[in-house]
Amino acid sequence: MDITQIFQNNQQWLSDKLRQNADYFKELSRGQNPEILYIGCSDSRVTAEELMGAKPGEAFVHRNIANMVHNLDFSCVSVIEYAVKYLKVKHIIICGHYECGGVKAAMESKDLGLLNPWLRGIRDVYRIHQKELDDIANENTRYKRLVELNVEEQCINVLKVASVQLAVRQQGLSVHGWVFDISTGKLLDLQVNVLEKIEKIREIYHLE
Repeated sequence: MDITQIFQNNQQWLSDKLRQNADYFKELSRGQNPEILYIGCSDSRVTAEELMGAKPGEAFVHRNIANMVHNLDFSCVSVIEYAVKYLKVKHIIICGHYECGGVKAAMESKDLGLLNPWLRGIRDVYRIHQKELDDIANENTRYKRLVELNVEEQCINVLKVASVQLAVRQQGLSVHGWVFDISTGKLLDLQVNVLEKIEKIREIYHLE
C-alpha cells in the first residue's frame, strides 16, 4: 500500500461517515461501551472487526503473535484487567486462525532469537498435548489441531486472571475460544466448556 494513499483513504472514510450521519464523530467521542474483548493474532490477514462485522465501539481488541495470553505480558494482562473491571465486558474471545505463522514456527526446531521465549508458550501447549498431536499422521492436520489446542490453552490462561474469575462468578462473564479459517472465511466456535475448565484448575488457581 502506498503510504500517502492512507490519508486519501482516511478522508474518503471520513466523508462517507459524515454523509451517513453528521454527528458520527461527536457520538463516537463520547466514550466506549463494548461488550466484547477480542484477543487475536497480529496476522495482517485477520482483522478482528471486519471478520466479526463489528462497528467502532463494539469490540475492545488486543492482538499479538499467535493470540497468546502470558501472565508476564503486562500489555495483555492490563487489557484484560481494564476490559473486565472498567469496561465491564460480557464476553472475552480468544480467536486463533489456521495458517498461523507463530504456531507453525513453534512446531519447527529452529532458533528464532528473540522470538524463542514467546514461542515457548506454544511449544508448552504442544508438550501438554503431545500424545494427541503425535498420533496425528498428517502434518497439516496436526498443525491445525495445534492452532485449536493453543486457543483452548489461552482460554485457560485467561481464566487464571483474578479479575476474570471474579467476573465469571459475579457478572456472568463468558470466555469463548474461536478459530478463523482463512481459506474459507468462516469463524469456528470450539465450544470450549469454560465452567469445566475452571473446575479443573480451581484447586490451584481459584481465588476466594
